[in-house]
Amino acid sequence: MESELPKSTVFFDGSCPLCRAEIGYYRRKDKDRALCFVDISETGAVPPEGIAQERAMKRFHVRASDGLVLSGAAAFVEVWTRLPRWRWAARAASLPGALIALERGYRIFLPVRPFISRFFGRALGLRAAIRGAKR
Repeated sequence: MESELPKSTVFFDGSCPLCRAEIGYYRRKDKDRALCFVDISETGAVPPEGIAQERAMKRFHVRASDGLVLSGAAAFVEVWTRLPRWRWAARAASLPGALIALERGYRIFLPVRPFISRFFGRALGLRAAIRGAKR
């Protein structure tokens, strides 16, 4: 079933293995096709209005269906709002203080993201090598 609301646009860093895995998960869960995905790391990719490509790659951004560009925790909440099995998380984020706590957690995560991503990328590479050796 096609979503009745206009699509929200998700801007993500496709050069980040962790980000690619997360976006892959969201794509699989987006049965209503309520989200449009833009890999901001690709040459020629257009970042959200008023945001430089470098900044867009360092932080998660979503242009909501109403045109508002959201960043960080608020962007994740927009994605969760559009995914049927994640709407409970979006509702939880609307509780008093929840979005502030989520944003603080996200800001703590951002500086360690490159290290986690490298580790994740190596783990995926090792997993792929093992799969290839078994074939």
